[in-house]
Amino acid sequence: MTSHTRSVKYQRGGPLQGVRVVELTKVWAGPYAGKQLAYLGAEVIRIESEGSLDVTRVYGVKDINRAPGFQAVNPEKLSAQINMKSDKGINLILDLLKEADIVIENLRPGAIERLGLGYERVKEVNPAIVYTSMGMYGSEGPLAYQTGYAPCFVALGGVSALAGYESEPPTGINIRYADSTFGTAAAVATAAGYYHARRTGEGQFIDVSAVESMTSMIGDAVMDYTLNGHVRQADGNRHEDMAPHGVYPCQDQEWVCIAAGDDQQWQRLATATGIEGLAKDPRFSRLSDRKANETELDAILAEWTRDKAAADLALTLQQQGVAACKSFSSIDLISDHHLWAKGFYSDVNYPDGDSRPTTGPGWTMSRGAAIERGAPSLGQHNAYIFGEVLGLSEEEQAALSNEGVTK
Repeated sequence: MTSHTRSVKYQRGGPLQGVRVVELTKVWAGPYAGKQLAYLGAEVIRIESEGSLDVTRVYGVKDINRAPGFQAVNPEKLSAQINMKSDKGINLILDLLKEADIVIENLRPGAIERLGLGYERVKEVNPAIVYTSMGMYGSEGPLAYQTGYAPCFVALGGVSALAGYESEPPTGINIRYADSTFGTAAAVATAAGYYHARRTGEGQFIDVSAVESMTSMIGDAVMDYTLNGHVRQADGNRHEDMAPHGVYPCQDQEWVCIAAGDDQQWQRLATATGIEGLAKDPRFSRLSDRKANETELDAILAEWTRDKAAADLALTLQQQGVAACKSFSSIDLISDHHLWAKGFYSDVNYPDGDSRPTTGPGWTMSRGAAIERGAPSLGQHNAYIFGEVLGLSEEEQAALSNEGVTK
């Protein structure tokens, strides 16, 4: 069984150093799963071709190697050009999978089998491989034939129905939230499968459903219906176990988020407002009281915050032990000194010589992987993958290129 001892060129540290991952993925969710594994130190190889470019490489840009969407989700990966429409290209991928620990695919239902790269075929060449398949409904069942993007599975999973203002129709949810959640679920499952394979020498087929991944986020709502027959509705920013829990208007059309997790936090908030009698108001003394009178409570807080600067107010409340934060715009996010100080952003280098920041992992580790390289240019690592990993001579590589196999 191959494991961390595998010889890879790019040694970056991290718990998955020495683990080789092959990506047969498109768009966002599949590549996002590979991104998480790359951030854990794995060597992640994207299979691409000039004749079938990922939409994130081409959408709204002229230079396929400088596409922001592609760069956002593919840092610290390698790129190999292989034409998957040719038999030689498929055989080349199978040869690469012999040298891999993990493969991730999120192609349209049935496509991977038609290519001859389904799990049963891959298992023949590498019985210990961890094979992760990502689909809207998974690979089995009466709906497995359906394909879809984030707006589809976030709605079908039930999340969109709960996103919206109280007493109004659902307004939906940011589509990238769906893709990244699905991708993260696949990465976690893949890491668990690899741990099993490393211990036992047995490969794994991991079947990840986008819809089920979304539903797992609202388990409380699902159980509420299962046990009580209650169908929850959108309720704005409210929280079952907190009151207040909302976003309140401030100066210059900005907003501040405020939450009180218990009665003590509420007392600190009520005192901080300086509103006479609020801390002793019987309508708000306990959580159950505040939930029963939440509309009135939100109105009082909204009136109090309206003439204040969001950032200053948030800082004042934080200093008094109240959970609060300015509602960030994109500019606020990339300029926040806390995120920079915590290493959430990493400066990465691109093949064209530029250095630009990218979002790093959502975790910290005592021995984390280095994050230094941005997303690869198309076919940037052909020589390494075909030469060093697969052992092809320069003449053999040139012949494959001339035949269009590696373009």
